[in-house]
Amino acid sequence: MKIAVIGAGIIGVTTAYELACDGHEVTVLERCAAAAEEASFANAGLVAPGYVTPWAAPGMPGKVITHLLSHYAPVKVGLPLSTRDLVWIWKWLRACNLETYLAHRAHLQRLAFYSRERLHHITNHLSLDYERSDGYMVLLRSEHDSKLAQPGLQVLRDAGVSFKEISPTEARKVEPALNPDTSFFGAVHLPDDEVGNCRQFALLLKNTSQRMGVDFLFNKEVTRVAAGAQISLAGESATRQYDAVVVCAGLASARMLAPMGLKIPMTAVHGYSVSAAIREPLNAPRSAIMDERYKVAISRLGNRVRVAGSAELGGTPGKMRASSLQTLYKVLQDWFPGAANLSGGVQEWKGARPMLPNGPPMIGASGIPGLWLNLGHGSSGWALSCGSARAVADLIADKPPELDVAGFKVDRRRS
Repeated sequence: MKIAVIGAGIIGVTTAYELACDGHEVTVLERCAAAAEEASFANAGLVAPGYVTPWAAPGMPGKVITHLLSHYAPVKVGLPLSTRDLVWIWKWLRACNLETYLAHRAHLQRLAFYSRERLHHITNHLSLDYERSDGYMVLLRSEHDSKLAQPGLQVLRDAGVSFKEISPTEARKVEPALNPDTSFFGAVHLPDDEVGNCRQFALLLKNTSQRMGVDFLFNKEVTRVAAGAQISLAGESATRQYDAVVVCAGLASARMLAPMGLKIPMTAVHGYSVSAAIREPLNAPRSAIMDERYKVAISRLGNRVRVAGSAELGGTPGKMRASSLQTLYKVLQDWFPGAANLSGGVQEWKGARPMLPNGPPMIGASGIPGLWLNLGHGSSGWALSCGSARAVADLIADKPPELDVAGFKVDRRRS
């Protein structure tokens, strides 16, 4: 089949690769000048399936309100809020009930574990090197933080995730560079989780896909998608015809699909990161840690340290919030002072994560002839990408996917 994939982020690139593996003639259309230039550009890099859970959870609205009162809050709401943001908030509030949460959490974690299997398969098969390292540790600053973490640990137990609650002394053996002057209550160590450079993986897989015959067309703005797998591009008078189209364009997907009556309740929840060269390797993390109180991850990516966190709804997309960046620098200083060279060459980034209000992404048939979806992965795109890609490729090939896709169908957008 002749298939177009719209979007060359981590979701689009993995989708193109899996379709090429199945023998399809694949063209990727991307509005940016290179792959992984937007939401996939500088994320935390964590692949921790047990921690992939929906935002829509019982008690979450109250937690968000509490966070809004703190300068170093992990969640922030900015003004103005668009109509899309307000509709999203309303649907999110409706989804914050126990029954919905449990169902969507099960779907997400099933996809996350399957995706990690696929990631390992691709990595080993292609011998890819993308600054990955094993292990992930969640740091708990106080006994209160530990108590708040217990429901999440039960989720890990239920999912069969390997982890161990450890003391500060044991935590410092896992990460010897932890600041000796920062006291904390304990930690949760997950030895089977990992961290890796999402963008580097995407670029390596893009190169492999090109060698397999995938055509990547950059600086191509899709202006219209129509039933029957038709695509119009800015600056081109003729419509491009394919056998199938897979929409993996992140937030822009909602705009493309709306004229066909497919209303996707997706909005941008912005995340921040700071990346800097390691100044002293002995002062840097070996892999990745998460500060549970501030929801900030510190990752070792080759010769750099990346600090990532924050969830910001609304506001001005191109404007960075100073307090969000300050939180990242504070957490880095608390745990790994002196690890990074912050005097120059620091990359500060803000990315729009395309999030659906009730959690799981949409994977599979759109209900419109020739049109398929792989979108709405939120902050977990890297952790869910390889599994989502394989599932949608199987569906297009009319093969039963290894993953049960019942919880990812487009009709759940109304829930």
